[in-house]
Amino acid sequence: EGVRFTDFHVSPTCSPTRSALLTGRHEFKNGVTHTILERERLSPKAVTLAQVLKAAGYTTGIFGKWHLGDEPDRWPDKRGFDEVYIHGCGGIGQSYPGSCGDVPGNSYFGPTVLHNGTFEKTTDYCTDVFFAGATKWIESVKGKGKPFYCTITTNAPHAPLNVRPEDEARYKDLVKQPNVAKFFGMIANIDDNVGKLLGKLKEWGLEKDTLVIFMNDNGGTAGVPVFNAGMRGSKVTPWLGGTRASSFWRWPGTLAPADCDRLAAHVDFFPTLAELAGAKLGDEVAKQVEGRSLVPLLQNPKAEWADRTLFTHVGRWPKGAKPDDHKFAGCSVRTKPWHLVSAGKAKGAWELFDVAADPGEQTNVADKHPDVVKKLAAEYDAWWASLPPYLVNEDAVPPKENPFKELYWKQFGKPKKE
Repeated sequence: EGVRFTDFHVSPTCSPTRSALLTGRHEFKNGVTHTILERERLSPKAVTLAQVLKAAGYTTGIFGKWHLGDEPDRWPDKRGFDEVYIHGCGGIGQSYPGSCGDVPGNSYFGPTVLHNGTFEKTTDYCTDVFFAGATKWIESVKGKGKPFYCTITTNAPHAPLNVRPEDEARYKDLVKQPNVAKFFGMIANIDDNVGKLLGKLKEWGLEKDTLVIFMNDNGGTAGVPVFNAGMRGSKVTPWLGGTRASSFWRWPGTLAPADCDRLAAHVDFFPTLAELAGAKLGDEVAKQVEGRSLVPLLQNPKAEWADRTLFTHVGRWPKGAKPDDHKFAGCSVRTKPWHLVSAGKAKGAWELFDVAADPGEQTNVADKHPDVVKKLAAEYDAWWASLPPYLVNEDAVPPKENPFKELYWKQFGKPKKE
């Protein structure tokens, strides 16, 4: 029912992808080099898509996972979101030393949610809770004179694989691995909720006025042993299996259903929505955006699209380590025909793949194309050399306690030690 990008890429892990979607530039230039250790925090200097859309007259809301800074001065309401309905940390119930952590004892079932600065206890499954919150908000703002931008970022599918029993049951007899049945059940629950939301948009007469975009934030995990479309690698790897993502753009009456095979990426999300919203970017924001507007491809999926170079790095080097010591530890350079990959730490340990002929990345052709390796490696060197001014979180000093926990205790009381 929409345009599907078949060669769309994100980052190998979640916080990095989220920061790129929101800013239109590579995550490392947002200071995001990890998912924890204060290195998941979006640079305060970055201008977000929500801020740009809000300035263009939109009302904005986020429901689910934020994972770009749990300290109050880094919450979504400080980054352009009017309505905030989120959990903490990278996953519900997760907690790490420092600033990244959810409320104590949080659960996928009846999660406690931070709603505009106040915690609320819910009663349903987490994915259902976030879609219900988003649906309720859309109903409250529709027809009020402002267009809306709603982002729903589900915690699922993610470990721990806590799934509704009825969703797990859909796959229990279809796959041998119990965890895969749980993982697929989580995805099916998301699908159900997407269907319900699309139904509501139609019921409200908003279907033809609303662009709905569906994508994932990194490569697969638990379901990979069963199906990974023949791709090599998974989440937390620089292979195509770590970065290639779904990307569906549905706008009935405006976008004609079609596949688009042009090389596209998460950094294109910001400039595309800004253009569609008629938002004017100031000079500084225009300089920030590295991506391209996908509007020409949405209008004509076969439109001319100049080749480009995309850089991937898994990041996640140890706390206190020198980034330069991990320059080649899980990185890649992608153009439309080529994928240059370094999975180790050794300088020059590049492998080259012809992704058109070998999408599964099984045959290293670096020796046959030394000129391509040299060119792409030089581009990578130049890109890496540009990063140091942006890596603002590497030496961040963490707070003594997770801010979500402190606020939770302030609201509900801190349990007494036995």
